[in-house]
Amino acid sequence: MKILDKINKENDIKDVPEESLDELAHEIRGFIIDKVSKKGGHLAANLGVVELTMALHLCMNFPEDKLIFDVGHQSYTHKILTGRKDDFDTLRSFDGLSGFPKRSESPADAFDTGHSSTSISAAVGMAMARDMRGTNEKICAVIGDGSMTGGMVYEAFNQLSQIKSNIVIILNDNEMSIDKNVGGISTFLNRMRVGESYNDFKVGLENILMNIPDVGAKVAKGLKRSKDSLKGLFMRGSFVEEMGITYIGPVDGHNIKEMTKTLKKAFRLNKPILVHVNTVKGAGYKFAEKYPEHFHGVDPFDIETGKSLVRKTRATYTDVFGKKLCELGEKNDKIVAITAAMSHGTGVNYFQKKFPERTFDVGIAEQHAVTFAAGLAAGGYIPVVAIYSSFLQRAYDQILHDVCLQGLHVIFAIDRSGLVGRDGETHQGIYDDAYLADMPGLKVIAPKNASGLVDALEYAASCEGPVAIKYSRGFAYKGLTVARDFSDLRAEVISGDMEAPADGAKKVAIIAVGNMVEESVKLRDRLISESSINPFFVSGRFIKPIDEKLLREMTGKFDIIAFAEETCEAGSYGERASGIILDELSQICCGHKCETGLSREDFRYPRIINFCIKKEKVRQGSVDELRDALGISADKMFEEITRLL
Repeated sequence: MKILDKINKENDIKDVPEESLDELAHEIRGFIIDKVSKKGGHLAANLGVVELTMALHLCMNFPEDKLIFDVGHQSYTHKILTGRKDDFDTLRSFDGLSGFPKRSESPADAFDTGHSSTSISAAVGMAMARDMRGTNEKICAVIGDGSMTGGMVYEAFNQLSQIKSNIVIILNDNEMSIDKNVGGISTFLNRMRVGESYNDFKVGLENILMNIPDVGAKVAKGLKRSKDSLKGLFMRGSFVEEMGITYIGPVDGHNIKEMTKTLKKAFRLNKPILVHVNTVKGAGYKFAEKYPEHFHGVDPFDIETGKSLVRKTRATYTDVFGKKLCELGEKNDKIVAITAAMSHGTGVNYFQKKFPERTFDVGIAEQHAVTFAAGLAAGGYIPVVAIYSSFLQRAYDQILHDVCLQGLHVIFAIDRSGLVGRDGETHQGIYDDAYLADMPGLKVIAPKNASGLVDALEYAASCEGPVAIKYSRGFAYKGLTVARDFSDLRAEVISGDMEAPADGAKKVAIIAVGNMVEESVKLRDRLISESSINPFFVSGRFIKPIDEKLLREMTGKFDIIAFAEETCEAGSYGERASGIILDELSQICCGHKCETGLSREDFRYPRIINFCIKKEKVRQGSVDELRDALGISADKMFEEITRLL
């Protein structure tokens, strides 16, 4: 019987003999590799924290104590140790086990996470609440060194210094986020990795001094207060201890005994503690150790070879973007690229390889990335800021205040716009229209396919002012290759016309946006084949400025006008387009507009359908499953349109 078979609920690990803990770690690691190889998920980060998580569970009681994982993608061992190992066959599936902590999933998950650099702020809030209640539960945040580049961390440290009770911050230092860490914080942590000798020397010297009669204690106290003495010799100053947080480490994060001993001491101290733990991302699986960036988030793969089992049949939008950016960079040396710790994820790595001096990885710092881009634009360059949709929302104020209000020529390449699938609520890119549509002077483009993305980038590089181009995760659509020039700022008519049918049959218009054009092609073809309706089919292309002229021309000529898009309803293309159509109808009905080109008999009062995301939260699942559940799949749209005809 495996040791892991005995782990069925919270705190069962405490019944495992100490001599069997390493074997349990081995079994957990094998379990994670097996399940992720079948379901996909975050592999390297989870393999790196197996022993660390086990040590935390040996020192904490769940669900009473509170453990917060920054980002949360490294929480698989925590889920296994809290009674959820049998659910891993549904990992990241529709209605299955989440790949991130979820309070709704287990009381052992103290706080929902998904984005970077939030854990310490949440832990500080929980510690304050604990102290005001007068309870004594342990509170711990686990944060990676990559997340330490996020500004929220230092805002939280500022507040943390006011806490006079215990709170433990684990700095999981593996020198990686998704890509290799960069910048001053990374350099500082590299220096701190020599800190073990500093800690040993400090403790030893204090013990010696404390044994000297009369003066020893005073000297030790003086040295402890003097930040220029021991720190200057070994670490050139630690901002952590300057802020009133006691630093312990580095500790071997794969040594369970050492980790447990250190954590027990840390939890006993009545003050904020930062424990610096060194781990290896991907530990225990040779391919993940060698290529941790490739095994960050993976599709199902062959364990023996490490090769993906998902065949790449066509280029992704990320690939299309990266290659076109290189082409633009060759033609214009003023074009520069900016990424927030996701060079490979956004396709900036193509440009980075060719033009390293014009590529800037700012770390997990989206707000800084945008204002940094604004500064570059003010200096005469054309920055391309490539960030995922769900992460760019962190920089709302910077986009508005620092870019759009100044009309600066910054290009936002917004990857993962729309439904992203299995990462769930925190990663769905469904809010970008809502926060971009009213930005002054910003043009927002949603290309329908691969060639459209290429053309949009070409246009964005040549025009003036800020431009945002949003595109989805996954393979780029190659259909409908004929495209019009983007410079006219108009929607693109793909097929059909606005002429009234001679037989008086029902008339339908479909305006699809971005990646929903491909899904709407299926809808159009089914309407033609099954309902003998050849709809007027349009790619909206420009979310902003919206093609008001086309919308007013369409008014009165269709029985149904349907909008199809993968975005939330508030601020959507369909919501704003509906307002224009209703305004046109009111002017006609009130007699302000007499010339419609239609007889009274031919004039049609349209039923407007906005196929978009009307739920407040969108869970995990494949994109096809989610579209169907949300009523925006081709089949569900067909059912609704034919029901209303």
